[in-house]
Order: sequence, then structure tokens, then C-alpha cells
Amino acid sequence: MKWLAVGAGIVALGSLVACSPLTALNALSPAIGSDSDVDIAYGPGTRNKLDIYRPAKGGAAAPVVVFFYGGNWSTGQRRDYAFVGRALAARGIVVVIPDYRLYPEVRYPDFLDDSAQAVAWTAKQIAAYGGDPARLFVMGHSAGAYNASMIALDPRWLGKQGMAPSALTGWIGLAGPYDFIPIVNPTARPVFHHPNTPADSQPVNHVGGAALPALLIAARNDKLVNPVRNTGGLATRLRAAGVPVEEVYYDGVSHTTLVASMAAPLRTLAPTVDAVARFVQASAKRPIDAGSTRVTR
Repeated sequence: MKWLAVGAGIVALGSLVACSPLTALNALSPAIGSDSDVDIAYGPGTRNKLDIYRPAKGGAAAPVVVFFYGGNWSTGQRRDYAFVGRALAARGIVVVIPDYRLYPEVRYPDFLDDSAQAVAWTAKQIAAYGGDPARLFVMGHSAGAYNASMIALDPRWLGKQGMAPSALTGWIGLAGPYDFIPIVNPTARPVFHHPNTPADSQPVNHVGGAALPALLIAARNDKLVNPVRNTGGLATRLRAAGVPVEEVYYDGVSHTTLVASMAAPLRTLAPTVDAVARFVQASAKRPIDAGSTRVTR
């Protein structure tokens, strides 16, 4: 049955060949159970805008996830990831998806300043959109997971906004690069000033300052970002520092289809959206146990 469902999803995607894969995923992920507010400025720049996805049903203020997309810090736009916002909003979570400046307009660390600014805007304004700023998470995929990890682990960025990582409830990383010196990826090299990449650009070097619960998910056979070194290595360091971390590996996805599995037609590939929603809802209600877990599916 799983492969029949996947096949149906692939056929549906094939019917939208004129579109990009992400556009197709959005088209096949209708906004059932969610509402949206788009093109909201969080800063003065042309890319300092964000979209908000929220549960369609009103009620008590919902936990909030700020999601950063990937793209080697050189490509990407928030509207391509509407499927992520819709998926989590339908599960009772308010989702904020910001754009941030990209290379070659900027290099490290400017996109982290944008990311922190988006989080600070969210903390101040999200109550007007049904979100609870006291239950605030950051999340990202690939390069976006790097952004999320640095916001959660390195106090410099939120500090510029008059905040601290302790204002967050937790964070989620999907296939994130957390330890990548020396840089092999030629696209990422100029972003991080190769060969003079600063050591403080690496998330693994900021473990210990904060004890935010973390959910780290990776594709076991990721060919772009080594899951053993990055997800496994960061989880090991967090665990050694006494930080609660849940470490999850999926066999049926790749680096790119890991985030795509959050879209309605591809959810049979991996239960990514369920894992994220469960982590957010559980952590938002009570502190996660200091003991950590490691799961393979």
C-alpha cells in the first residue's frame, strides 16, 4: 500500500511537469485546516518579508514554529514552502516562513542577522495571529537547519535583537550541516569565506550555552550532508552537555525528499510531519526529559 500511495504521488507530480517540484508540492497540498497571511515585512530589506500559516479553527493561542528553508544560502523563497506551513498549521501550530538575504548579496553571518530579526518580530507580533510567543520554536531544512541551529545555540544573533535563546522553547533540524569545516561544497565556500572560514560559524562549537530541547532528523542515506558527522555528531555533543535531544533517522528519504515528505502526496515516505508536530506539542506543554533518544525508521 505504501508504494501504491507513493506511486500515485509521483504520477500527480508528473502531471505538473511545467512547474518546479516545490510548486507542484504546494499545488498538491491544499490549505485544508489552515489560513495564511502573506507578504508581511519584518525588516527594511526587500527580502525581509515573511508568510504566516495558522490553524483555521480559532481557540487558545497555539505554539509557533519559525521555519527556515534551505538552498545553500544562495537560493530559495518562502512561498515554495507553503506545504510545510499548511502541514503544521493543520496540526494546531502557527508557522512563520521568512525569506532572508542570500549569497552573493550577503555572506556569513548576515543571513543569521536576518533570521534572528524574523524570530524577534515573531516573538513580538505573533500573538495577533493566534500564536503563543511563550511557546516559540525555530526549525529549518538543510541550510535553513543551520540557521535554526545557530539561532538556538549561539546567543550572538538573538542578542542583537534584545533576546536570548532561552526565549525559545526548542528547535528542530532537518538534514542540517552543523560541522562542515573544511568546506567541500563549492557553492558554500564563498558564503563562508573559504579558506578562512571562522570556527565560530560551526554550530557544534556552540553547544553548552543553552539547553533547549532539540529534534534532529536526517535521511540515513543523505548524499549531500553527511548524517553521521552532522546530525549524529551534534546529537552526541548535545547529549554530553546534558541537553535533551531526540535523534531520528529515516531510510526511505534523501536529503531533499526529507522535507518534501511533509507534503500531502509524499507523507508515506517518512512520518516527518508527525514527528515534528509531536515534538512541538509535547515540548510546548512540558519540559522534555533530559534523557535523549535515537530512532531509525
